[in-house]
Amino acid sequence: MSSKKSIVALAKETIAIESLAISQLADFIDDTFSDAIELIHQSKGRVIITGIGKSAIIANKIVATLNSTGTPSVFMHAADAIHGDLGLILNDDVVICISKSGNTPEIKVLIPLLKNAGNTLIAITGNLKSTLAQQADFVFNSYVEKEACPNNLAPTTSTTAQLVIGDALAVCLLELRGFSKDDFAKYHPGGALGKKLFLRVRDLLELNEKPKVSPSAPIKNVILEITEKRLGVTAVTTNQKIEGIITDGDLRRMLSKTNDFSALCAKDIMSLNPKSISIDAMAIEAMELMDTHEISQLVVEDDGRYAGIIHIHDLVKEGII
Repeated sequence: MSSKKSIVALAKETIAIESLAISQLADFIDDTFSDAIELIHQSKGRVIITGIGKSAIIANKIVATLNSTGTPSVFMHAADAIHGDLGLILNDDVVICISKSGNTPEIKVLIPLLKNAGNTLIAITGNLKSTLAQQADFVFNSYVEKEACPNNLAPTTSTTAQLVIGDALAVCLLELRGFSKDDFAKYHPGGALGKKLFLRVRDLLELNEKPKVSPSAPIKNVILEITEKRLGVTAVTTNQKIEGIITDGDLRRMLSKTNDFSALCAKDIMSLNPKSISIDAMAIEAMELMDTHEISQLVVEDDGRYAGIIHIHDLVKEGII
C-alpha cells in the first residue's frame, strides 16, 4: 500500500468495522449485565480484573477508570496469578476475567482456583462456549465478527469491544454510587476539573508580586512599579484601601493625550472602581469575571483590603483556561 488514497481508505474501513462491532454490543446487554452491576455495587470487596496479552492491557485501563470513579479495583495479570499473585484476592472481591477466546492456558488454569476460593467470577469474552464462559457466574458477551486487522489476527476490534464494555461497567457503577463532579475532583485534584472545583484565588497569589502606589505617586514611579512587578497593572491604594488601578492601557492613553506628564500623578490617570474579587473566591469565578468584562487582571481584596493582583496568565498556567 503506497498511495494516500489506499491508506485513507484502510483507515476509514478500520473505523467502520470497529464502529459496527461496537454498535452490535448493545444487543448483548440484558438483565445479566444489570444483575452483575448490582452485585459489584453491593459488594464489600474490590473488583479484581485479570487477563493476558492485549486483554491484560485493556484490564489495566478498566481498573484505572473504575478507581477514578469510585469503585476500588486492582489489576492482576493472569500469568502472575498462578505464580503467587492469587494472594491479593480477598474473600469479598469480585473477579472479572477478560479473554477473547476464553480458552487460553493461563485462564483455564486460573478459573478453578478462583471458583474454589468462592469469589464471584465475571467473564468478558467473545466465546460463549469457552471454558471461561461456562464456568463464570456472569458473562458479558464481547463477540465481534472480525478484527479490523486485514489478516483477522491482531486484536483490534475485539479489544475495543472489551474496552467499551468496561466503560459501560464503570458508568453504570458511578451512576449507582451517585458519583458527582465533586467526587471526581477529589480523585483528580491535580487535573483541570479538580482545580476548577478546589483552587481558590488565594492559591494563585502566592508567587505574584503585589504592585501598588499611592494616589500622589509621580507617573515615573507608576511606570517603574508596573515594569518591576510585571503584571501590567498596579493598584492605587491608601492605607491598603483600593482607590483605583492603573494599567498599561491607561499609560498609553495618557501618552496619547500629553507629551508632558511630569506634573501628573497616579490619581490623575487611574481608573476608578476596578473589577475586584475576594481572595477566598474560587479561581473559576475569577476566570468567568475576566471573561465577562474582557479584562486580563483582577484586583484581589481580603476583607476590604488590597491583597494583590490575579492575572489571566495565572489561570492559564494552572490549566483553568
